[in-house]
Amino acid sequence: MADALRRLVNTSSLSVLQDKLEFWYKDYHVNSCDQNLNRCCELVELTAKVQSQLFNILNLTAREGGNYSGVETLKTRLLPWLGTCFSMTTPSLTNDTSLDLIQESVEKERKIRELSASHESEMQKMETQLCSTRLELDSMKAELTDAQLDLDDTRNKSSTNLLASEDEILLLKSDLRAALGQVDIYKRKMDVFEDYERQVRLLKEEVSFLTAEKSVLQERLVRSRSPSPIFRRSRSSTPHRSESPTRARLTNSSRHARLVSRFSDLYAVERMEAQRLLRRYIDDLEMVQRIVFIATGEAFQAAKLAYRQLKTRVRMTLSPTHMGPETLDDAVVDYIVRNLDLYDVQASVNDVINAMNVNPRISFPPEVDFILISTFIRETCRVAFAMQTLDPPLDLAFTSDGELYNDTKYRRSYDSEFTAPLVVYHVWPALMELDSVIVKGEAVTRRGALWRSRSRSRSRSVSPVRSHNCSPTRTLTYSRGRSISPGRLSASRL
Repeated sequence: MADALRRLVNTSSLSVLQDKLEFWYKDYHVNSCDQNLNRCCELVELTAKVQSQLFNILNLTAREGGNYSGVETLKTRLLPWLGTCFSMTTPSLTNDTSLDLIQESVEKERKIRELSASHESEMQKMETQLCSTRLELDSMKAELTDAQLDLDDTRNKSSTNLLASEDEILLLKSDLRAALGQVDIYKRKMDVFEDYERQVRLLKEEVSFLTAEKSVLQERLVRSRSPSPIFRRSRSSTPHRSESPTRARLTNSSRHARLVSRFSDLYAVERMEAQRLLRRYIDDLEMVQRIVFIATGEAFQAAKLAYRQLKTRVRMTLSPTHMGPETLDDAVVDYIVRNLDLYDVQASVNDVINAMNVNPRISFPPEVDFILISTFIRETCRVAFAMQTLDPPLDLAFTSDGELYNDTKYRRSYDSEFTAPLVVYHVWPALMELDSVIVKGEAVTRRGALWRSRSRSRSRSVSPVRSHNCSPTRTLTYSRGRSISPGRLSASRL
C-alpha cells in the first residue's frame, strides 16, 4: 500500500489537475464550446484515474487491516457515498431527485446546443453584413476621393480668382488712399482759402476804416488852415456828423447774424441744460419751463439796464475829450463794442436771481436756489447786452399769460391743443427787431388758459430764502425729437 501511495504522490496527479483547472479558467471565455467540453472531459478522465488509484489504495489498506478493521468507516463513509452515485457526500437526495437533475442537465445541454447554433447563424449574418459594409465603405472611399479631387480643383480655381480679387482690392485701396489724400489737400487748401478770405475781409474793413479816418483828418487839416470865420462860426453853432462809419457800424451786420445764431443756441443747448438741472428737483415740467422763460426775460431786462448805465458812464467819460469826427453817441457805442469785457455780468446775474425770488408766478423748493441755473442766466445776459449794441437793438417781444396766440411770433409746443386760441404759458420768447420778428418763440396753448393762469397766479407764494447747497439727485429725460424753431433762420437775416 505504501508503494502505491508513494507512486501516487510522485506522479503529482492532483497538482496537474489543479494546473489544468487554472489554465481552463483563464481561457474559458476565449475558448469555444467544444474546446471547453474537451477540457472538462480531460479533467474528468484525470479525476477518474486518480480515483482508480485511490480505490486501489483503499483496497490494499482494507486488506492490511484484517477482516474486521475499518468496517465501521466503510459503512459510514464509503457505502453511503457510493449509494448516491458519487453525487453528494450526504444522503440528502433521492433517486427521483437524481433523475430530475439528469433531465435538467440534458435540457441545459440541449439549450446550449440551440444557443450555439443560433450564435453561429448570427455570426454568419454579421459576417455577411460586415462584408456588405466593407463594400459600401470602399464605395464611399472612392466617392470621397472623387469629391476631394473636385474640391482641390475648385480650391485652385478659387485661389486664382482670389488672387485676382486681392489685386483689384489693393488697386482700389491705393486709389482710395490717393483720393483721400487729395481730399485732405483740398480741405487744407479750403481752410487756408477761408483764412485768407477772413483776413482779406478784416483788412478791407481796416482799410475802409483807415480811409475814412484819413479823409476826416484831411478835412480837419483843410479846415484848420482855412481863415474863414464863417466856417468857424458854423462849426461852433452846428455840430458836424461825419459820414465815415465806425467799427461798430462796420461790424453791425456780422454781429447781428452772430447774435441771432447765439440766441438760437441758447434755445437749443443752454435752455435744455437748465431744464435738465431743474427737473432734478421739480417734477412739474410746466413750472420748469416757466422758470426758464422768466429767467430769460429778467436777464434781458437786467442786461438792458446795465447797458444804459454803462453807456451813461462812458458818455460822461468821453464827453470832455471827444473831438469827432463821429458823434458822441457813435463813439460811446463803438467804445462799448470794443470793450465788452467792461460789462459786470455777475451783478446782472445777481439782479436776475433776486427778481426771480420775489416773482409770484414761480415757486421753487426751499432746499435749493435759482443759482442752480446761473450759467444759463449769465450766457443770456451776455447775449442780451451785446444785442443792445446793434443798430437797431434786438429785444424780446412783450408777453402775457392768457394772451391771444399769434402765429407770426410763436409756434405751438408738442403738447399744445392746436385748436385753442389762448396761450397758457410761454416756453421761449420771440426775438424782435423794432416791429419785425427775427426768431419765433414757443408757447403752450390750451383751452381755459386765462382761468388757469389766474388760478395759478393766486396759488403761487413767494419762495422763502433758499440755501445754496445744491445736491442734484434726479435726472432729466427730454425728447430730442422736438423741432427747434429758433434754428430755422432766414438767409436774409443771416
